[in-house]
Amino acid sequence: MAQTRLIRAGAIVITGDPRNGAGDSSLVDFQMPLSHRLSPATGLALLLVCSAVLIREWLGDGVLGLLPVILTALLLAPLTLQVRKGRQVFVAIGLCLTLILALSDDNWRATVLKGLGTAGFIAAFFTALASLRSAAGSSASMSRAGRFLAQQPPGRRYLALTLGGQLFALVLNYGSIALLGGLASDAAEAEPDAEIRGHRRRRMLLAIQRAFVSMLTWSPLSFSIAVSIALIPGATWPDVVLPGIVSSLLMAGTGWALDTIFRPRLNQLRPAFRPPEGNWRLLTPLFILLGLLVIAVVLLTWLTGIRVVGIVLLVVPLLAVAWVLLQRREDPTAASLGQRSRRFFWTEMAGYHGELTLLMMAGYIGTVGAPILTPLLLASGLDPLGLPVWAILLCIIWIIPALGQLGMNPILAVTLLAPMVPSAAAMGLSPAAIIVAITAGWALSGASSPFTATTLLIGSFANISAARVGLVWNGAFTLTAGAVMSLWVLIHALWLG
Repeated sequence: MAQTRLIRAGAIVITGDPRNGAGDSSLVDFQMPLSHRLSPATGLALLLVCSAVLIREWLGDGVLGLLPVILTALLLAPLTLQVRKGRQVFVAIGLCLTLILALSDDNWRATVLKGLGTAGFIAAFFTALASLRSAAGSSASMSRAGRFLAQQPPGRRYLALTLGGQLFALVLNYGSIALLGGLASDAAEAEPDAEIRGHRRRRMLLAIQRAFVSMLTWSPLSFSIAVSIALIPGATWPDVVLPGIVSSLLMAGTGWALDTIFRPRLNQLRPAFRPPEGNWRLLTPLFILLGLLVIAVVLLTWLTGIRVVGIVLLVVPLLAVAWVLLQRREDPTAASLGQRSRRFFWTEMAGYHGELTLLMMAGYIGTVGAPILTPLLLASGLDPLGLPVWAILLCIIWIIPALGQLGMNPILAVTLLAPMVPSAAAMGLSPAAIIVAITAGWALSGASSPFTATTLLIGSFANISAARVGLVWNGAFTLTAGAVMSLWVLIHALWLG
């Protein structure tokens, strides 16, 4: 019998018979819901969009002309019909903003095409990351490594989950929270004492979440880096990676320091510790994958001059294909590459339609909304050029998490704000300085906003609300890390940069 396992919000989706990898979605039954009948068409449109965006990134805009934009519009049509009304509202907002822009700006067509181009890029980038998550989802070594981290002794568990969680976040993105969060919850449930169980679950889940958000400041596989570099002229990943790693270490170190300083005091003696299964060599595949990704991205960026997102769109799916072929070599009964590819586009990606629509529309709304909002701000007297440079940088850091409290996706917040930020040359800064500020704010929003996938996932594992995760569990962390990041951004921009 076909089996299905689905974890939402960017985790791992496995649908079909695990023995042969063949799902039932290839048989179209017209009595099925509309969303199921449209899934093959949506999967094909998504494949075409990814291919067109990849070609555009490598060969330039003039090769395919408007084809990537047209394909993106065609992809949004079936997606809109398949998602729930809450996601359809974003499409309606995008259409309304397009109409307002058409009535108020003579250059509206170029802005709309740019917005659709941004939406198409987001769809392709999301799909590339999902392909690696799909390959990792059927890898037994990933589960063994995650279980080993979750079984570490209390004295080093938080640090182990922070460092290991960063490696998992690089490969699985949001899926790292789903995988490690599930293993952490299972490990906590094995503790019979309710007091210890509650403290253990909270500390483990926070380590996993903070590991993920700390990767947003430098990882070439994160939307924060991809979107920010695309929006800030002159910014490149090689210029951002070193200060981004410093940001990552500062955020992760702040979380570890707070956990160590405010370690809970138990009313009884700790139970005897049971050694974890395995050893640190279980993390070897993650280190190898990290090395391959970094070497490939750095080498191809240096050889070709293509921006890092274009490199990622090619390298990540190729690594996913290689991983699937390696798994089939180890287990000849596993699904073939063709079966996995069809299942990925036709079935697995159907589990992401809501998230995909939200992210695509966030990019489009931000692009189209910025030229509408900017004149209104200038008319009200809020001219960023009148602010000192240090104030602009601090505003970037804190406005993004503040908007996150109002339910604004970081992609939407950044695409709205970036056009209003004075150019790096006008402020006497390097473009990397602006990127470091943006990614710092993006990471803080990921830890504190009750509306992001990170807090929603952590809340689901802890059986509490996302608001409690963001505002109570991470309240002190957000304020402390925000202060540390503010100081680092100013030091980097005004002295080191």
